[in-house]
Parts: sequence; structure tokens; C-alpha cells
Amino acid sequence: MNEKPVSIEEKRSPGKLVQPSLVLSRFAVQPHGLLIGLLLVDIGLTFGVPVGVAGQIRTISYVASVVFALLMGVLSLRFRHKSLLLIGLLLLNISALSCAFASSFIMMVIFFSIWGIALAIVGPMGLTLVGEHFPREKRASVIGWIFGGNALAYVVGAPAIGFIAGVGGWRLAFLGFVVPIALFSFLLAIKGVPSSSSRQSALGMRDYLAGFKGVFSSISADACLAGNALSMASWAAILTYSASFLRQRFMVSTGFASIAVLVAALCFFSGSVVGGRIVKKLGRKTVTVLAAFFAGVFTFAFANYPDLWLSMILAFIGSFSAGLRVTASNSLTLEQVPEFRGTMMSISSAADNAGSSLGAGIGGAALLLFNYEGMAISLGAMGIAAAIVFQLLATDPAKADKPQDS
Repeated sequence: MNEKPVSIEEKRSPGKLVQPSLVLSRFAVQPHGLLIGLLLVDIGLTFGVPVGVAGQIRTISYVASVVFALLMGVLSLRFRHKSLLLIGLLLLNISALSCAFASSFIMMVIFFSIWGIALAIVGPMGLTLVGEHFPREKRASVIGWIFGGNALAYVVGAPAIGFIAGVGGWRLAFLGFVVPIALFSFLLAIKGVPSSSSRQSALGMRDYLAGFKGVFSSISADACLAGNALSMASWAAILTYSASFLRQRFMVSTGFASIAVLVAALCFFSGSVVGGRIVKKLGRKTVTVLAAFFAGVFTFAFANYPDLWLSMILAFIGSFSAGLRVTASNSLTLEQVPEFRGTMMSISSAADNAGSSLGAGIGGAALLLFNYEGMAISLGAMGIAAAIVFQLLATDPAKADKPQDS
């Protein structure tokens, strides 16, 4: 069993490759989504479907991710976290190769859904391993870098995918960028992440259910789950539709849109990395509430201004706020139920992906019915609602135990 008492976990000294391995694993799951967001128009043309329908590729993959993330709440109690992480990275490779050779829209949806399953494994196991191998005072910083890996994928991937797609289309972008990154991440995790020394060999149904009960019986933990879901739904406006918005509303080229995505990724990266330091000064909850609120406000605003440059600036500020939010809120979530950390983070992953699915789905529907302005208003409001939930219902257990670590 991987769940260790916190006192034992915090005595461990992580190896030099643990953090780079976890950062790269988070990096590796992002190019799938980046490629879909940047080349959604091209993929839609390939399969003869409109952008609003093509965007549902992500919606369905997130549904698969939600279902499997709930299963991970059980699997994380039974198997070593490193083993689960490696399985997730292996599925990531399979998805990338399969998507590159998809022969129809339906097959593309199926193969991309494998990415959703990989996301449900890699995300929570990476964060669980932070709790397993790093002391509490270092976790916010490590989490900041892990989510910075999300943004680094966009910084590196946006121009790379844009260039490769310009040469050989979106299929070559899968083969030339997504597959190599996924493979390297898998190999580094094998070497860099240490295995737990022990595991639970036999658990009854009551033991499995205890983890879920421990999470869902906590109002604060439930608030974190709901707040994260709403925040992720709001983030879908920029993550999934901003590149298509720029291309269709302002008639910019794919290359220009990729540069805009790159700058937004740099803003997200800055927010996530700086978030680790700000959390130490202001506290997990305070930063979470403020960042979620401002992310929602600027998401609301970016698609409702007719000027290209002002719209981009608003999206960049929203991206910075979103990066700050993921570091703070995941640091807050990680501390909620430490005795069932793997279960907590697996359910949190399900909530995140449910939110992303909801955001992509509502965003696509609003886009079809009310254009980009309606999409941004709908999803921006969810970000503001997330801030309210965090403020009213979430607490920081670690703050009561050790205020200086907040």
C-alpha cells in the first residue's frame, strides 16, 4: 500500500531526478490538448465537421478521464504509485500513435479518449508522489514547477507543432512532436522516480470505500473538488477555443495563433511557478480564491473586445491567473485528506476533468448558439463561481498545524 503516515513520508529525501521526472510527465500529457486547440480547424476540415463539433473530441476524452479517475481512487490504494504513473505514460504513447493514423472522426475520438485515461493516471499520481517524496514546506514549490510543465509544453510545443503542421499537417505533428515527448517521459520516469518500499497486498471493499468516505465526508475537501472543477471549466475557454477565436474572429494565420498560444503559455508558466512562492507568503486558500476570481474575470473579458491586441492581453492575464490558481488550489487540495492522499488526488483529477469536459461541452454549445462572446461569458462566470466556493467552504488543514508553511 502506498498510503504512508505523513510523518514517515516527510522524512524521505527525494532523489535528484524525482522532480524533473514528475515535471516532464506533466509536460508530456499536454501536447495532445495543445495540438487539438491549435489545429482544431484543420482537424475539423480533415474529417468534415465544424469547429464546435470537433471541439467535442476533448469533451469525450474528459468523460473517459473522469470515469477512470474515479477507478484510480481504488487502484491508488492497491498498487504502487510509480507503477500506475508508468502505465499512464505508456497509454499516452499508444494514444499519440493511434491519433496520428486515425481514419475517421469516430476513430479519432476513440484514440484521443485513451489520452483522457492517461491523463486520469498521470495527473493524480504525479501529485501523489509529491506528497510521498517531498516534505510539506517544499510541496507548493514542486507543484508549481509540475504545473509549470503544463505551460512549458505550450511554450515549446506551440511553435514546434505549428511548424511541423505547416510542413506535413496535423498527423505529422503527432508523430514528430507528441510521440517523442511521451516516450522520453516514460523512460525518464522509469529511472528517476523511486518505487515505494511497500504496498498493501490485500484490501477489502470496506478499506477501499474508507478512502472515498474520508474524502467526501469533508466539506472542505468537497469544496476543493467543486472549486477545481469550476475553475477547469472556465479555463477551457482559453485552452480549447482561444486559438480558433483568433483565427476566425481576427483572421490571423496559424503561425500567429501559435505565437499567441506560446505567450499565453509563458504567462501560465510564470503564474504557476511564482504561485509556489506566493502561497508561502499569503496562504493556500487566499491565493486560490484571488487567482480563481481573476482568472474568471479575464476569461469573461477576452472574447468580448473587438480589438485584437487588447483581447490577447486580457487572455494573457487570464492565463497568468490560471497558472497561479492551479498551483495554489492543488496545494490546498493535496493537504485535505493526507491519510488517503492517492484517493483524494484521483478524485480531484476526476473533478478537474469533469470540469474540463463541462467547459469544453458548454463552450462548444455556446459557440454554436451565441458565438465566441457567449462562450467566454458562460465559462468566465464559472471561474467567478469557483472563487466563491473556495472562499465560503474551503479550509487549509496545514495552516492550523503549521502556520508558517501556509
